[in-house]
Amino acid sequence: MTSFALPHEVHGDGAHRVFAVHGWFADRSAYAPVLPDLDRSSFTYALVDLRGYGEARDAVGSYTTTEAAVDLVELADRLGWERFSVVGHSMGGAVAQRLLSIAPHRLRRIVGVSPVPASGLPLPGEQGVLFADAAHRPENRRAIIDFTTGGRRPAAWLDRMVDRSLARSDAKAFRAWLDSWAGDDFRADVVGSEVPALAVAGELDPALSPALMRETWMSWYPRARMVSLACAGHYAMDETPLELVRVVEDFLRPDTTGAGGPA
Repeated sequence: MTSFALPHEVHGDGAHRVFAVHGWFADRSAYAPVLPDLDRSSFTYALVDLRGYGEARDAVGSYTTTEAAVDLVELADRLGWERFSVVGHSMGGAVAQRLLSIAPHRLRRIVGVSPVPASGLPLPGEQGVLFADAAHRPENRRAIIDFTTGGRRPAAWLDRMVDRSLARSDAKAFRAWLDSWAGDDFRADVVGSEVPALAVAGELDPALSPALMRETWMSWYPRARMVSLACAGHYAMDETPLELVRVVEDFLRPDTTGAGGPA
């Protein structure tokens, strides 16, 4: 085991252990809006900071979804979690799918909240420039957040999301992560996985939309489900926190009894 461990915070003491993995724009604080309403008697949640974010802002690495999946397995070993589920937002959804290839026997269930598909997400032309330059241009981050929430959110919220993103991520790592989550196509390693998999898609998100989830997630995983949130865009934790908690925990709950392994 390496000396590095993903910084994390644990909530709850339930038998079903769950990692919560953030997306490209935030550290583990992305899950703050849902924390008060989690079922802490049925689940134990570990919220992590990936390399380049939050308390791991200065951690060196390759900043890839493969590396992140390995980091999660190593953290599970440190915590004594033999089996666990993973909830991943956006880029974190790609990390959850990477686990299907490197540690499927450890997984109970996976949830992708507006997940990037295992095929990556091509960003051609000006769109690619917009995302690449977001590493050092706050206005690009704001434009991306506004677009992926349907242009319906208050200016103050958009500004707050950008401020948090800048404060909680390292610019070089942020840029490097883009190459992995957008450019890596590992669908051949995961198609056909029998691990139950839920995709939660916001109907206001034109990028990682319900239609894209039907084309990818729902066609790849035999035990897949999808839930569309009518009032959410790309950031369901902020936009529809109660609805998100309900659909995620309803999906995870069938494996709650007898989760096994030490706490």
